[in-house]
Formats: sequence, structure tokens, C-alpha cells
Amino acid sequence: MSVAIVTGSGGLIGSASVIHLAEAGWTVVGLENDMRARFFGPEASTARVSEELAARFPAEFRAEDVDVRDTEAVDRLFAGAGAIGLIVHTAAQPSHDWAATDPQTDFTVNANGTLNLLEAARRHCPDAPFVLCSTNKVYGDLPNQLPLQNLETRLELPPGHKWHDGIDTSMSIDASTHSLFGVSKAAADLLVQEYGRYFGMPTMCARGGCLTGPDHAGTRLHGFLAYLMRCTVTGQPYTIYGYGGKQVRDNIHAKDLVRAFDVFAGAPRPAAVYNLGGGRAVQLLHAGGNRRVPADSRS
Repeated sequence: MSVAIVTGSGGLIGSASVIHLAEAGWTVVGLENDMRARFFGPEASTARVSEELAARFPAEFRAEDVDVRDTEAVDRLFAGAGAIGLIVHTAAQPSHDWAATDPQTDFTVNANGTLNLLEAARRHCPDAPFVLCSTNKVYGDLPNQLPLQNLETRLELPPGHKWHDGIDTSMSIDASTHSLFGVSKAAADLLVQEYGRYFGMPTMCARGGCLTGPDHAGTRLHGFLAYLMRCTVTGQPYTIYGYGGKQVRDNIHAKDLVRAFDVFAGAPRPAAVYNLGGGRAVQLLHAGGNRRVPADSRS
């Protein structure tokens, strides 16, 4: 079986990708340098997951301590990996708030790191499907301009609206405020599309929203569902940001997202872009009705 490269292999989507591909018979090479611990502290470290993956798949998986910003290290890994048949790029700085504290690191990880991987793929395996774990934040705050109805417990699109059942990729990513994180991810998204169109490489941008799963090291600044469960179990106050607690998030499980990656890899094409989410069937309301939130929460 061919080799699959998975960046951010100790993270939520990266680890789910490793498990799916290793169980399918791929030889998986992970790029993981545990930057998440630097971003969010030791409680967000991916080290435990990386150790568990290595123990579970001793013959199918190995992790390499490679920073995606290191152009030469990335190229060396691709050159020596063998017959690469798939790249799944999940490594990222994922937080809006953290990005504002260190914009250069955010951009070099998210944008320059993606460019390094695309160039390595173009040199060593241009026919291998390249999947980017993108984000719906590439649309910025344009969704806030939709005619949302302010209902008792949530903000909602009218039933007759064309996007009532889900926003498609015809929504613009221009003329909006993104956050610096949204900008760096949009740059990565556009790079992946451009390498598909310009060089004819099979590329996919998976624009997910809230992603969840059992191996999410959730923290206050990222991974809200895992963090909410941690607060529920420990009694730690949970902070609500924005919109009076009426924001609703649809969640997609990591396994389902990786299944979408696999489907694309089976029938790849250049510059594919998909919005991926759980829809109304898998939604979480931050706070509803007359429920009170802890005194130190902000809404």
C-alpha cells in the first residue's frame, strides 16, 4: 500500500486520519511537533495521542518531529517517505484569539506551512490527492449579514431562504472581517485551490465548522465542545462569548470528516472545495431560554 502523509497527526482530525488510514492498510507518516502545547499550554498537548497511536499501530505508523514551517525538513521527509499516495494536512494554529497575540507565527504555520507542503508534493508526488483541513472561517463575518431571525433561544435563517438547509461555497470570502486566523487559513485555502488549478494537482479544501471527537484536547481558546464537557465534569465555569448565548454550532465528528477525505481520495479532482458540517441534526446551543450562566461568564 502507498504511503499517506498526515500533518498534525496527534491532533483531533490528524489522529482520526491516522487511525482510518492505518486500519485501511496504508503506511502512515505523521508530522507532529506538538505546537498545540505551545499555543494553549500543557493540557492541550498532543503527546499522549501520538504515543497511543505509535503503540496501537507499530508497523503502520510513525511520527516525525517536523515543523511544517521548515521548508528543508518537509522536503527531506517527502523525498524519503517512499511512494506517497495521499497527503492529509491538518496541522494548524487554530485559534482566533491566539492569532492576534502572535500574527507572524499564526501566518507562517497556517499559510507558509501549507505552501511548503504543496511545493514538496508538487516535486515528489504531484498526482497524490492533497487534502487541506480548512475552515468555514474563510467566509469571515459575512454570515452575520444574512437575514437572521432573533428567536427565543437562537438566531435562525427564515425557512424560505436559499441557504436555510446549509450555506454552499457560492458565498463570497471577500469584503468581510475574518480575524487574523481566518486570513491565514484563507491564504492556505486559496493556495491549495491554486495548486489544483494552476498545476493540475488533485486538491481538496474541506471547510469545516465545529469539529469534535474523542481525542480533542479542548481548551478555552479552541475545541469548545471538548472544553465544555471538561467544564461540566470538573465544575469549572464555562465562558460564553457573544450574541447573548444564542449562537448555535453544528458539529461534525472527526470520523465523518475523515470519511469525506477518503471519498475524495478515491475520486480526486483539482481544486475541489466543500463546506462540511453536521447540520441541524447535530447542533449544540450554547445557552438557551432563561438559563443562567456563571457570574464570571461573558456573553
